Amino acid sequence: MPGITIRNLDKSLKEQLRVQAAKHGRSMEEEVRTILKVALATESASTGNLAESVRKRFGPLGGVDLPVVPREPIREPVNFE
Repeated sequence: MPGITIRNLDKSLKEQLRVQAAKHGRSMEEEVRTILKVALATESASTGNLAESVRKRFGPLGGVDLPVVPREPIREPVNFE
C-alpha cells in the first residue's frame, strides 16, 4: 500500500495528534488514518444548494422587507456609427 509523508507539520499540531492518539490507544499513524477516513466519509457541504443552505442558517432570524423600486424602460443601444 502506498504511503505519504507530511512535511512542515506544526509542533503543537503534532503534539495534539500524539495526545489524541494516546487517548484512543492508537499509534499516531493509525490516528491519522482514522481521522482521514472520517473526514472523507462525511458528505461535503458544498454538494447542496447554496441558497437553501443560507435560508436554513439565517431563516430563523427573520427577513426584511425591501421597497419595490420602479423600473424604467430599457434604453436603446448606443450606435457608434
